Amino acid sequence: MSLQTTISAARNRQASPTETIAALGCGLLFGMGLAVSGMIDPAKVLGFLDVAGNWDPALAFVMGGALIPSFLAYRIQNQRSRPMLTQQFHVPQGRTIDRRLIGGAILFGLGWGLVGLCPGPAIAALITGKWEILLFCAAMLAGMRLFRLLPQKG
Repeated sequence: MSLQTTISAARNRQASPTETIAALGCGLLFGMGLAVSGMIDPAKVLGFLDVAGNWDPALAFVMGGALIPSFLAYRIQNQRSRPMLTQQFHVPQGRTIDRRLIGGAILFGLGWGLVGLCPGPAIAALITGKWEILLFCAAMLAGMRLFRLLPQKG
């Protein structure tokens, strides 16, 4: 199943209340982890990216710490025939590196490097109420809307 097919199927499917509560819980846990680790502070991220200046390695430890639950989740997924709360696992199958992927990676990297935010931390940082975060999230949503206007592949 292609990523586009998976996304289309997800858009056309109504999540059960249990799935919605589980997704909300996972999102809250992720957001709290970002907040506790300081990753909602753009200065912290920019400090990590400043390898030639006053480098802050904290983000490397956060990334390394994220590998542990990710590794465990994939191990558990490989041992189960289906997830607990839905009918099937939704793991991207695409392995193709194309212009869209490269362009998206470049845009992501530019945004992250210029302002120290990416989507997850930006959404978690909304709680701060800073106008810069609000502006970033508005631009991010506009970009997502613009993406939907682009011709879809396959």
